[in-house]
Amino acid sequence: MDRRDKFNYYLDIAETVLERSTCLRRKFGAIIVRNDSIISTGYNGAPRGRQNCSDLGFCLREKLGIPRGERYELCRSVHAEMNAIIAASREEMLGATLYLACRDGQTNELVGGVNSCSMCKRHIINAGIERVVIRETKDTYKIILVSDWIRDDDSLTGQFGY
Repeated sequence: MDRRDKFNYYLDIAETVLERSTCLRRKFGAIIVRNDSIISTGYNGAPRGRQNCSDLGFCLREKLGIPRGERYELCRSVHAEMNAIIAASREEMLGATLYLACRDGQTNELVGGVNSCSMCKRHIINAGIERVVIRETKDTYKIILVSDWIRDDDSLTGQFGY
């Protein structure tokens, strides 16, 4: 019997977390891990006390035909990465790894090729997280060093890579 590698183990957990997502477009799950301990989890959904898109039955950005990666100020959701960061102390996150998984809100199929938005990147940088591991397929992933985001400052180029 083959034992699941640690990266995929944590990505599997992030996939379980995304099942709590209330987004109609894309369901994201994030977990922050340091020294093989899960520090926090997060999924995308409306701020506490506000109605979720899944409760309302519509997504405003979808209704307005806004493409992915644009006009996030119109989105009701707090992103999974941000929710995971909010739930942890900075001291716990220093040198940690954030694992991120995404499924399509309609088909529930795994979505590869995703990345954190520019605002989430800024939160991840300030949290002191060292790397981000993003699920591509059930068994593959990409590893991003947060130091690369610091060096390749997308806020200067306008190329946000959503």
